Parts: sequence; C-alpha cells; structure tokens
Amino acid sequence: MKKNFLLAICLFISFWAAAQQQTPRQQFPGLFEAVQSSDIFPDNKTFVDCTPKYAPNLIMKAYNEQLGKTGFDLKEFVLANFTVPAGVTHAFTTNVDEGIRKHIDTLWQVLQRKPDAATKLSSLAALPNPYIVPGGRFREIYYWDSYFTMLGLQESKQFKVINNMIDNFAYLIDTYGFIPNGNRAYYLTRSQPPFFSLMVGLLAKSEGDQILVKYQPQLIKEYNYWMQGSNTLGLNRAAHRTVRMADGTLLNRYWDESDQPREESYIKDVDAAKTTKQQLPVFYHHIRAAAASGWDFSSRWFDASGKLATIQTTNLVPVDLNCLMYNLEMTIARSYQAKGNLAQAKIYELKARARKKAILKFFWDEKNGWFQDYNWTTKKLSAIPTLAAVFPLEFKIASPVQAQKIANGLKANFLKPGGLVTTLNFSGQQWDAPNGWAPLQYMAIDGLENYNQHDLAKNIATRWMQLNIRVFKQTGKLLEKYNVVDTSLTAGGGEYPLQDGFGWTNGVLLKLMNKYQFDKQGE
Repeated sequence: MKKNFLLAICLFISFWAAAQQQTPRQQFPGLFEAVQSSDIFPDNKTFVDCTPKYAPNLIMKAYNEQLGKTGFDLKEFVLANFTVPAGVTHAFTTNVDEGIRKHIDTLWQVLQRKPDAATKLSSLAALPNPYIVPGGRFREIYYWDSYFTMLGLQESKQFKVINNMIDNFAYLIDTYGFIPNGNRAYYLTRSQPPFFSLMVGLLAKSEGDQILVKYQPQLIKEYNYWMQGSNTLGLNRAAHRTVRMADGTLLNRYWDESDQPREESYIKDVDAAKTTKQQLPVFYHHIRAAAASGWDFSSRWFDASGKLATIQTTNLVPVDLNCLMYNLEMTIARSYQAKGNLAQAKIYELKARARKKAILKFFWDEKNGWFQDYNWTTKKLSAIPTLAAVFPLEFKIASPVQAQKIANGLKANFLKPGGLVTTLNFSGQQWDAPNGWAPLQYMAIDGLENYNQHDLAKNIATRWMQLNIRVFKQTGKLLEKYNVVDTSLTAGGGEYPLQDGFGWTNGVLLKLMNKYQFDKQGE
C-alpha cells in the first residue's frame, strides 16, 4: 500500500512538472487558433516552434488591442512578435563526390545541437547535454528516432554523443517521469515507443553491465509510467497506457493524456474531426495515441474501411509495443542481477515471462502465420498485417516455427525492390504502402538474423542500402522515408513534405553497410 502511494505521489509530481511549461495554445489563446487556421505558415509546426520576442502577456495585450482595427495584418503581427525557426539543414550543402560515408560523418555535426538555454518563452524543453535531431522540420530530439541514430553513432565511434543523448533522456525521465515524444511543451502529454532500455543496452555493450545499474532508477521510472493505473485495473479494462486482458494479464497500449487537437498539426486534426462519427474527445485521443506510436498515420490504426475517420488506436494492444515492454522488464531484471539483488531480478523476470506468454497467446494469428495487433474491446485480432510482426523476432520471443512463417510472409508479401513495405495497404498515409522506413527495416533484418535467416536479411538490407545510396547520388540527401515499391519515385503521404537529414536513416544505413561489408564508399 505504501509503495503504491509513493508511486502515485511520484507520478503526480512528474505530471505537475509537465504542466508548468505552457504550450503555445495555452500562452496565446485566440492568436494561436487564428495563426494555425491561416495560411501564414504552410506547416502548423512552424508557429508552435517560433520563439516569442516578448513575454506572452505583452504579445496578447498587443494582439487584443490591434485585432479588428483597420489595416491589421496578422502575418505582419506574427513576424514582428515571433522569431521563425530555420530548417535544421538549411545551410548545409552536400558534396556527393565525397561519398555516402563522408556525408553521414559530416551530418553528425550538422544535426547536433548544443545544450539548450532554459527559457519560459520558447516551446522547447531545455536539455543539459548536446544531442542529435532528425533533420528538416524536426528541430528537437525525438524519442524512438534516437535509438536508430545511435546505431550509426556507435559505428562512427561517437560514444560521447551517445552518452550525452542517454543522459538527456534520463534527465527527461527524472524531470517529467517519462520521455516525451520530443523536447517540446506540446509533446508533454505523450511518449513514444519505449526504446530507452535498448539505448542503455547499446551502451552496456561497450561499457559493461554497470551501465544498467547507473540507469536503473530511470528504467524503473519509465516502467512505472507505462504501467500507471495497472494496480487497480479490473478485467477487460484500460487506464492510460495499460490494459488488463480477460485472463488478468497486463499489457500496454499507446495513449496521450490530452483530448484536444495536436498543436503542431492543429488545423489537420480539426478538419479530420469533421469527417468522423466519433465523439471529438475520443477521436482526438485516438489521433494523439497514433502519434505516440510513431506510426502517424497508418491504416494499422483504422477499421476495415481504411479511413482516418475510423481511427481506433487506443482500442488496440500493439504487438511491437509489448515486445518493447518485455525488453524493458528484462533489462530491469538484468540491472538487479548486476547489483546482486537476485530477488528483485526474479520479480521482473516473472513479469517478462508473463508478458512473453501473453504475446504468444494474444498476438499470434495461426491461420495467417503472422503476429497481429489485438483489439481488446472486440477481443479480436486486427485484420491488417504490418511490419510490427517482426518485433517478436527482434526480441527472440517467437518460436522457430513462427519465425519461419514470418520470414515466408515477408518474402511473399512485404519484400519490394527497395526493401520492406510498412503495410500492404495503399491508403495515402505515410506509414502504409508504398513507403519503407529505416527503423522497421532494421528491426526486421536484425530479427531475421536472430533466427538464422541470413540470406533474406541480407537481401532486404542490400535492397534498402542500394535505394538509399541511389537517391543520395541523385539528390545529395538521405531521406526520412522511401518509396520501396517504385524506386524511381519519392515517398509520399503524411502531413508534411518529405524531410531530409535524416537521423535514423543515417544511423541504420551506416550500421547495415558495416554489418554486410557494403563497399566502403557505398558505390
């Protein structure tokens, strides 16, 4: 009882800390909606990333005084009172002749940001150490992106940068009780796929298991965040990020604490809400939960119609998320083993064992030979196969027979000229066909290698590397995502133009080039 009380107090303090940093919509009521509903900035993320030149109350006073007067120009007002952010790579020019490896090595410097100066004016949540941003419109650190960026930093022997980034994430956990989607005030209501334990494990490979001990407090805090509300949860009930299944097993889902339109995509959410039959708070929870998944958006989260209006993210228990939670439980167990506390290690091993059993029970579709998400409200498997099915291979949860079936399905349905397609649906959403994404390529390739599917893994890796390098030679850029179906075309879909940079693409490409001894210049 005392333990639960202390946990509740810690979570309350964390959410109180998050609430202290106001978002742009909270700072600029009325002005925010006017700007985001206008065409001043084509991308809604631009305004929420602007830095106010003056205190918000002074800007609002001036806005309310000038609004409605003859000659008032909203764009002029915004530009006079806010500093507009520049693109991450706007001043960088690629020298294609120097080769892909030199390009990636240079980008580590271009994409690196110095420690942030704390300010109450900016939406940026200050970080104490240097860090790598993805690129393009993504001017801040992103949670799950960073693990795949670290894979490349490790290959580049940039261990200090990896240490700094993990320390930043530990700082965010200590400050807010969890790792936000990114270090912005408007992201403080949700997290992203929990890769912190993999980051710590990556560092432990070079520095030993004492790294697990060092970050054990933050690993446990993140675990408590994901399991919030689970102690009092009845059967077939969900709270925050936790779902108690019909058999009593605890699993996890994606969730965002807000039921409002996303500030960085405000007008798109407001317009999308006009098409749904759902109650608006429910719809916005589903939209935001999809953003927490990192897969925003995908037909994975929709009903059989494949329409955004039917989004049902919080009704789904995702297979990949629960594999990540399994790894978090196992990593905490290892951290206790490293401290010699075998009793506590056993507790987390049992949690992981129960989760593994549940993953195999609820997510495996024997008929189709595939791991699927599970709808806890209908008690049925999702009918939409996705690349999330490779996560049980990455964490060695699948049986050899299951792994073989996944390999067969990848080869028959998902493997395209440029790598693996994300889903089989051409919905127009960016996390669907024809797009392929670096993190999912890596999880599939590494997962297949765990089950000795070397030839298929290398085939996927080779197609992906060749596509990345061909586009680089044509454009001088590494991109956020790629069209793996028709490799002569660029990727499409999504709420914003195609972004270059790009952190996780750079990291995965360099990791794969070294793993498979691809030509040193990638020719």
